[in-house]
Amino acid sequence: MSFVIPQPHLAIIGSLNIDFVTTTPRCAQAGETLTATSLTITAGGKGGNQAVAAGRASFSSPDKQDGSVRMIGAVKANDPNYKTLLEPTLQTSGVCTNGIALLSDANAQTGSATIIVEENSGENRILVVPGANHSGMTDVDRIHWEVIDQTTMPLPQVVVLQGEIPRATTLWALECFNRAEGLPHVVFNPAPVYPEGIPLEALLGTSVLIMNETEAGQMSQTIAGFSFSGPVQEAVDLDGLRPEELSSRFHMLARVQVVLITLGAKGVYFSTRSGRSGYVNGVKVAQVVDTTAAGDTFVGYFSSDFARFVATGAKLDMFDDVIEMVVEKANAAAAMCVQREGAMQSIPFAYELQ
Repeated sequence: MSFVIPQPHLAIIGSLNIDFVTTTPRCAQAGETLTATSLTITAGGKGGNQAVAAGRASFSSPDKQDGSVRMIGAVKANDPNYKTLLEPTLQTSGVCTNGIALLSDANAQTGSATIIVEENSGENRILVVPGANHSGMTDVDRIHWEVIDQTTMPLPQVVVLQGEIPRATTLWALECFNRAEGLPHVVFNPAPVYPEGIPLEALLGTSVLIMNETEAGQMSQTIAGFSFSGPVQEAVDLDGLRPEELSSRFHMLARVQVVLITLGAKGVYFSTRSGRSGYVNGVKVAQVVDTTAAGDTFVGYFSSDFARFVATGAKLDMFDDVIEMVVEKANAAAAMCVQREGAMQSIPFAYELQ
């Protein structure tokens, strides 16, 4: 008897950028001019990075992709950087680009990010010009159709969202997909957190919420009757707040099924509404080269395996049995990413982790 292995299908609604990466011994102070080491132009954007990570996570070998990923975004039409850099990187990573709108407006431009990377620490500072990520991502009817259209690939089990597109679009997507039966589960990575926050009503019923320490502190202000700003680890020292306590509020008040708080080199805290929780230790690496896409790599890899689980038809509380293994794999992929330069090009394929 042969068995059909369920395949994950994901849709990423998010940003697409051209990254201008300057490597420097250290960042300049105000009014100071430094000689930097190098400048590279690479493909990026949080949505694009997560799509590439999800796509590469589904390659069990160089010539075999187990699943599909659709990118839903917007860029400037006839942008040479899109055609020669961004689109080929997505496609060779197993990402369908049919859902990317090509804007002909003369004032539209493909989103861009200026990234300064310090050589010794690998830490980065980023300035983003949204461009088409905002002007082209307000048409929710188009976005909805791109998600549910099954003419080129199956209905996705998972929709992934971040914070580099208009807040109104993100709120619409949360409310749309969190409410309806038979529609995809939502994996929400509120990065960056909108200054106005996320209303509790929009967050209700989110399947997976992935945050780093800073974002967890900012997002906690969403929860009624509770306010805290700053990294979770600072809260441990100042107010006795622990990730366990923070995640429980999202479970109870927002009915979030899975909460993940990434802690950098310290690892990841995970918690489920059905009662499973714990820590996955960080992965020690020989040298941190560039942390730019590490968080996006984690999100994409976790989302891919979460979609694979959902595809089996199992009840969500059964995810407790595999969540630690899924987090460990996503963490390992992120650890490999930080040892390489750049954003998209630093994200590993699944067969590299083996």
